[in-house]
Amino acid sequence: MTDATSAAATPASNLSDSGFFGHPKGLSTLFFTEMWERMSYYGMRALLVLFMTASLQQEGLAFTVATATAIYGLYTGSVYFLGLPGGWIADRLLGGQRTVFWGGVIIMCGHIVLAIPNSSTFFIGLILVASGTGLLKPNISALVGQLYSEDDVRRDGGYALYYMGINIGSVLGYTICGYFGENVGWHWGFGAAAVGMAIGLIQYRRTIDNLGGASLEPEEPLSPAGARKAWTGIWAVVALVAVVTWLSLSGTIAINAVALAQYTAIVFTLIFFAYYGFIYFLGNLTDVEKRRLWALFLVCVASACFWSGFEQAGSSLNLFGRDYTDRLIGSFELPASWFQNVNPMFIVILSPFFAALWINLGKRMVSPSYGMKCAVGLIIMASGFIIMFFAAQYAAQGLKVAPYWLITTYFLHTVGELCLSPVALSAVSKLSPKRFAGQMMGVFVLTYSIGNIISGLLAGNFDPNNVEELPNLYLQISLFSIGIGIIIALISLKAKKWEGLDTRPAVAVATDTP
Repeated sequence: MTDATSAAATPASNLSDSGFFGHPKGLSTLFFTEMWERMSYYGMRALLVLFMTASLQQEGLAFTVATATAIYGLYTGSVYFLGLPGGWIADRLLGGQRTVFWGGVIIMCGHIVLAIPNSSTFFIGLILVASGTGLLKPNISALVGQLYSEDDVRRDGGYALYYMGINIGSVLGYTICGYFGENVGWHWGFGAAAVGMAIGLIQYRRTIDNLGGASLEPEEPLSPAGARKAWTGIWAVVALVAVVTWLSLSGTIAINAVALAQYTAIVFTLIFFAYYGFIYFLGNLTDVEKRRLWALFLVCVASACFWSGFEQAGSSLNLFGRDYTDRLIGSFELPASWFQNVNPMFIVILSPFFAALWINLGKRMVSPSYGMKCAVGLIIMASGFIIMFFAAQYAAQGLKVAPYWLITTYFLHTVGELCLSPVALSAVSKLSPKRFAGQMMGVFVLTYSIGNIISGLLAGNFDPNNVEELPNLYLQISLFSIGIGIIIALISLKAKKWEGLDTRPAVAVATDTP
């Protein structure tokens, strides 16, 4: 996912602090911490569906594809949803620095639990990793902005460097964890993720002084009485989750992953509409602010639809790479998870070109609305599934397809991401009413959660025992996404008037995908 951050608060540096490629030394601390955290997250995520659907003889969990992808969608959707309370805990209770550290500790513990060759602890590991990521992810991104003063011209360049660390970490994760998981043993792959997070934590603690006073304390701390009530509530939620998990593992209650994913998608969607409606109808907005919220609504719809397709990378496309792609290079068989390296590699290569594209379009006074740009990104992403439609037809005939089918699909997905993701974040920051800016970013993050859960449900239609239906799955995803994209594009012809501002986005940088 692209990081939704607000560069807040107290600047921790000045222009004389240039110990990391001309940037504050604290950036090196956050760069390497995030790099290793993303290594652990993406490395483990690449193995999830493969491990859950592997047979018992292959030391997997032997889940059906529908169950495995529903769990995958719930997990990835929860990661983004839990970033909302994670940010609140940093702002009101712990401060960003401590929240990042304890989030990393919980993530490492989760990977360690996943590395235990015991299927009954699998869900405990997932819960820990999701919870820790919710604490770490939003706050480490916000810390980057707090290293710079408001007028520090190095800020955009600092985020570009930071995002480069994200993509380096994802390449390391897919490569290292993917190799160990698929060639040595699944739990060795999860263990490699734990080692990566441990390296990140050690590095963070050793260099934490570089961060100075940036988010050392909560920005808006609660009173002592309020903090006690908050911690009581937090521990009550933890206890409730622990009890439900224990009851489920003991067989006392049965949880249907597919049904749970469906209900969760509905709940997240209702929360999105309720909060959006609350701000629109009860926020005492001006007519201009209301029109901008309509324009932003188009961006939110595009975002949810985009991630529901894009996140097939870790589920149905991952399974396609494993089951129907010729992965032999000589005598070496590429791990299926390695195909997911294509996205971060293309991001690093293509980001400068997209930065130049937006700048040159702006110079020519060509500035489409935010909704139009997001619609284009959605349609480009959807075109990748047309490629998969043809590849799946070969697979349905019992053939192994060449790797370039998946590579082309990932290329189109990356182009779509670079069209939509940074533009969407820019839209949220510019179109939201200023007094609701932070809350609107939180509401926007819900589109990532909704998209990820829907992605898992869609991938559940990938039936390895009914491969002739596979082309239809990809065609349906493509046609639906293209249809939504066209509708958004048509409405966006009017939305530029709703926006009523300069819609040239900030320079597009390498982004972290959900």
